[in-house]
Amino acid sequence: MSASENLAQHAAVVYNPVKVDLARLRASVAAAERAAGWGATQWFETSVDDVGQAATKRALNAGAAMVLSAGGDGTVRAVAEALRESGVPMAIVPSGTGNLLARNLLLPLGSIDTAASIAFSGVDKPIDLGVASVTTEAGAMEEHVFLVMAGLGLDAQMIAHTRDDLKKQVGWLAYVDGVARALPKARPFRIRYSVAGRVDRPAQVSAILVANCGLLPGNLQFLPDARLDDGILDIAVLQPKGVLGWLTIWRRVTWENGVLRRSAVGRRMIQATESSNERVMTTLRGPDIRIALEHPQDFELDGDEFGLVRKVRLHADAGALIVRVPAE
Repeated sequence: MSASENLAQHAAVVYNPVKVDLARLRASVAAAERAAGWGATQWFETSVDDVGQAATKRALNAGAAMVLSAGGDGTVRAVAEALRESGVPMAIVPSGTGNLLARNLLLPLGSIDTAASIAFSGVDKPIDLGVASVTTEAGAMEEHVFLVMAGLGLDAQMIAHTRDDLKKQVGWLAYVDGVARALPKARPFRIRYSVAGRVDRPAQVSAILVANCGLLPGNLQFLPDARLDDGILDIAVLQPKGVLGWLTIWRRVTWENGVLRRSAVGRRMIQATESSNERVMTTLRGPDIRIALEHPQDFELDGDEFGLVRKVRLHADAGALIVRVPAE
């Protein structure tokens, strides 16, 4: 695209004023837009009442050819929800605690200048969006998107128990404190679930996680087969019994997924212990999953709590979002 063509288009930034250094961000974006020959960027601030969806729609209505999301995972999720199937790409300036999608896209986390440069000089990559259709405890029907992971049970309770002040002090390690707070109150619960329209199966679980991609903070490969662009959701059904069960899951995530999978010998070791692992953490794959709960349970999307739900249907909307990534 020529410089004269670029001058006819502009980007927009949807930013969380609590998360970003606005003066620094404006300077980085201005430098990147000039280098790329784009027009003046427009700016849209999020608020308590609008975490990003309405701001993004205003940006689209104003003709933005690209939207930069500057904030935490909640801002990224909200911008993505508004951009779903619009054809307008989203760029990310990671500014939160987890920066989950940025990690899975292997985007740089520590440089606003680099993130802004990728926004204006990178390439477009289509990825899937996870879509959650839920029935709340009150019986209301809601639809939300997620980019990385949805969780029911202990995972969502951990999010609810994580202290915001601690997140500001120690970042993603604050979730360890959330786990410690949630575990004593956690109780297994009964569900019925169906993957890809197959016959319902009953289960008693402590948590069920549904992933669009698998990398978590701390470089934990929770579901290493999960891909952002395969039209498939990867599912983990957690059924640990006591502390030893949780230790088995922790070993699988940190040691097997993170270390052993890298070598042929390690993969053979995983196969040798697979049966014991499956008793505490069963993994499934499919384009969608339906979950009905015996009693309402906590629900989270990309680290944001969404309250108690009775039913959930999650599916992959293949290629529904375009993101900006570094040019090779």
